[in-house]
Amino acid sequence: MNKEKVLVIKKALANSTRLDILQWLKDPDSNFPPHVELGHFDFGVCGQLIQDKSGLSQPTISHYLATMHKAGLLIPTRHGKWTYFKRNEQMIQEYITEMKDNL
Repeated sequence: MNKEKVLVIKKALANSTRLDILQWLKDPDSNFPPHVELGHFDFGVCGQLIQDKSGLSQPTISHYLATMHKAGLLIPTRHGKWTYFKRNEQMIQEYITEMKDNL
């Protein structure tokens, strides 16, 4: 992982709500009600559920999710008119490894 990618991820993580979102998505069954249409989290968690849990406005959550996606921390999946988000576990592990190896 190059230094630029590390910095992008660090910037994405430099916000308590974005850290909360990553934590919530680690165990969606415990942190979110099942989506009415799908009833499961195979595609991730609907952005609306993330917004509801955070208590923040839709534009703010959209910006946060986009920032995390651009950093590679989230994988969005479009399903109809909804976008679902799940953690990119591979990128998270690469980042953790990079931090362990270089600190």
